[in-house]
Formats: sequence, C-alpha cells, structure tokens
Amino acid sequence: MNLKEKIRNKTAVVGVIGLGYVGLPMAVTVARKGFKVVGVDVSEYAVTHVNSAINYIGDVDDDELKELVQSGMLKASLDYQILTDTDVVLIAVPTPLDKYQQPDSSYIRAAVNSLAKHVSPETLVILESTTYPGTTEEIVVPALTANGLELGKDIFIAFSPERVDPGNRDFKTVNTPKVVGGVTQACNEISRIFYEAVLDAPIYLVSSPAVAEMEKIYENTFRNINIALANEMTILCERMGLDVWEVIDAAKTKPYGFMAFYPGPGIGGHCIPLDPFYLTWKAREYGYHTRLIELAGEINNHMPEFVINKLQKMLNLEGKALSRAQILLLGAAYKKDIEDMRESPIQDLTVLLESYGTCFQYNDPFISEFHNEINDKIYHSVPLTDLEKFDAVIIVTDHTCYDYQKIVEQSRMILDTRNACKGITADNIIRL
Repeated sequence: MNLKEKIRNKTAVVGVIGLGYVGLPMAVTVARKGFKVVGVDVSEYAVTHVNSAINYIGDVDDDELKELVQSGMLKASLDYQILTDTDVVLIAVPTPLDKYQQPDSSYIRAAVNSLAKHVSPETLVILESTTYPGTTEEIVVPALTANGLELGKDIFIAFSPERVDPGNRDFKTVNTPKVVGGVTQACNEISRIFYEAVLDAPIYLVSSPAVAEMEKIYENTFRNINIALANEMTILCERMGLDVWEVIDAAKTKPYGFMAFYPGPGIGGHCIPLDPFYLTWKAREYGYHTRLIELAGEINNHMPEFVINKLQKMLNLEGKALSRAQILLLGAAYKKDIEDMRESPIQDLTVLLESYGTCFQYNDPFISEFHNEINDKIYHSVPLTDLEKFDAVIIVTDHTCYDYQKIVEQSRMILDTRNACKGITADNIIRL
C-alpha cells in the first residue's frame, strides 16, 4: 500500500515533533480525524502530561485530549525511536532569536537530524515552524536525503506555516486555511492529500517552500508594521490632545481601503515581535536593508517606556512621585483571555518600574505566576481586592472576565492601555 492510499484510508501513522502551542493542537486535530498520532518532545513535562491526558494548552479541549489518549489514538515520547514506523511527520519546534536578534535554527536542526536516523522510505515530512525563507531547502532537505532517500520518490518534504492564534474562538487549527510549499510537485501533491484529510479548510499550494516561508513572515510583518503605525499615531495624538481611539473608530467607518489596528503597551506572542527579524536577517544576505520593518520594531519596542512616562506624568499631577507610588498591573498575558506569556509587554513594564524603585504587583486570572526572562525574576499574581490602596492601576491586558465598571469605581486612577474601559465615563480614567 503506497503513502497516498494510507492517508486516504487513514492507516497512515502521523508523528508530531514538538508538543507546544502549535504541535499539540495539530496532534489532537489529526488524531480526531482518525489517524494514530505519536508525538515527540524534549520536555518531560509535555510528554508526561500528554500520556496522562492532562492538558496544558488553552486551545486544546481537556475532554477531547483525554478521549484520544485513552483510546490509544495519541501518545508521546522523549525518544525519536517512536517515529520509526510513521508515514507522515510534522515538525513544530521553537524558532527563537538569539541575543543578536538572529534566527536560532538549532531546534530545527536537532529535530531533522534526529528524525533522519529513524525515517523510513516513502515518508512525508512537513516543517510547520515559522522561519526564514530557505530553511526547508537549506536544512531539512540535506539532512533527510543524506542517507540516499530520493526526494519526491522515497521522501517527500514540504513547508506549511502554522497559523495558530491562541484564544481565537472562530478559527482553530482545523478550520484555518493552509498554505503549502513542497520541494517538488510530488511533495506538494502528497501534502495536499494529507491536509485535506485532516483539515476542514482550503489548501493553497505555492511553487516552493521558500514562497510559503516568506508568506508566513509577510503575514506577521504586515501586522507588526500596522501596529507600529497605530502606536505612532498614539504618540502624536497624545501631543495634540486627541483621543486616538476615537480617531481609529472614525477611520474604520470607511468600508474599503482601511483595516483597523490598535495601539497598546507593547507587542507580544511568539510571532509578531520575532518574525520580522527573520526577514531582516535574511535580507542582509542579499544586500538589502529592511528599513521600514526595523523602524516598526523600534516604535513598538518603545511603547512600554511611553506607558511608564505617561504614568509618571499622571502621578506628578497628583503630587505623587513614581518612586513612591503603589502600582497594580492588570493582566500579564500578551493578549486577552489566554495564559500565554511569550514576549508579553508586562516583562518590560516590570523592569522599567523597578528601575524607578516603584512598588508594584500584578493580577491575572489566567497566570498565577510568571518568570520574567529579562531580569530573571519570578512574580506572583495577587487577588483583585483593595484596589483603593494603589495609586494607579495599569490595564495591560484586557481580559473579558474583568468587571471594568467595578474596577474603575474602586480605583484612584486608571491608565487604560487597551481601551478596555470604552463606554465608561469617569474622571479617573486616562486612556493611552
């Protein structure tokens, strides 16, 4: 039985390397469609939790994970040996930046090098990790064909960027359109057959992995630049005495040619703060300086400092020094209604407050504690009580579970960086 037949009759075994925010939802999605799935991760925590049917990813349903594990449709291991008999392997490992803001491809290299020792003929391997254009053909292909497997015949390789949006209630892994770029036409065709078998969404084929890799970075660079524009408008509106939120609401009444983006205390998540740097790094290889992308990064990275400067001015008007103030940071996640702390602006905000000697605490119903990677400190969430004891409350993350009317009534001063208090009229609210 060939690979296409195995996929179509769902006897193909699917491996997933990396069981994080991308890998585990995909593993669950594939298993739900009737494929047996085996996962590999270097984290003993992840492997143990999966095999114990204990969920640790917000976009995965607890009961569904339990059902799939108990029925034998999903299991995990620390050992790549488990991938020996797989027919399809999806790679969803981290792709961080190093201290020089350059792509760190070590996780991808480690994954494909380990996989190469166990991969069998007629296997489909798809890289889903966001990365710079050229990664699939420069790293994945050489590693998996070094043992003599013929590309497009014995081994099929493609890139298909993940499009995970944590907390999105409308679009999940299963119903988000998929872009696929195979190394050969045969790689594209077998990838299409696989994704059509596991997703309830259109599959869009492109001519190469590099096109798919660039497409993903373009998506997030587009967002990064437009958020930077909204943030710069905020700074200008501040100086002109205008309400940037009212400006945006007015602009978005236009039914064409405008898409609303919003300012905030900084950008977070794994994608928007990092992906544009993959492109600026790769562009240097071609002698090009991505000026607009880098400027957008500078503007967005300045926003935590802008927020603290605004807080300082607010307190000064009340005759209070920032160094002697008590501040509550409301929300720690990088976006509302999730537990994801990756690149959250609260990390920069806490470091800035500490530089002023400010006393502060934070509350987040989704995050009981977090480790700040910037200053290597651990912070713990406090109960949302006695708000009147704080000189100011900064709304960092606009979780929908917060009772903003009650928070406004109980607080001395509110600095709302998310327009969470929209529709509430009170003298103690200062909007970003």
